[in-house]
Amino acid sequence: MGAQNGKDLLIKVDMTGDGQFETVAGLRATRVSFNAEAVDVTSLSSAGGWRELLGGAGVKSAGISGSGVFRDAGTDERARAIFFNGETPDFQIIIPDFGIVEGPFLIAGLDYAGSHNGEATFELSLASSGQLTFVAD
Repeated sequence: MGAQNGKDLLIKVDMTGDGQFETVAGLRATRVSFNAEAVDVTSLSSAGGWRELLGGAGVKSAGISGSGVFRDAGTDERARAIFFNGETPDFQIIIPDFGIVEGPFLIAGLDYAGSHNGEATFELSLASSGQLTFVAD
């Protein structure tokens, strides 16, 4: 994967529950992280006393965060509804020259801020809430 334009990393939300995805508008920065918990199976007989991990046994998760400015009433309203109703709709994360990650996410954090002489901003944090699919570019 070569150098990419950061604005091409997109977070999309299923607006109606029928697979109609729209980009969360106004994002200026996004971050995606994938994690897998390690299951330690080290014992006295582990070679040279080195730690051994059991592959594929730990819990996998994904976290997404983004921050930006308000630009689109539809996706702003949808994000608020998801948070306050505790929904876990499908999101798509478009990672340029890598692929598309799709699946259910919970909005774990939704922050609003603004300064006297600046624009109103928001930050959101998403936590995976089920199996994710990945389709390579």
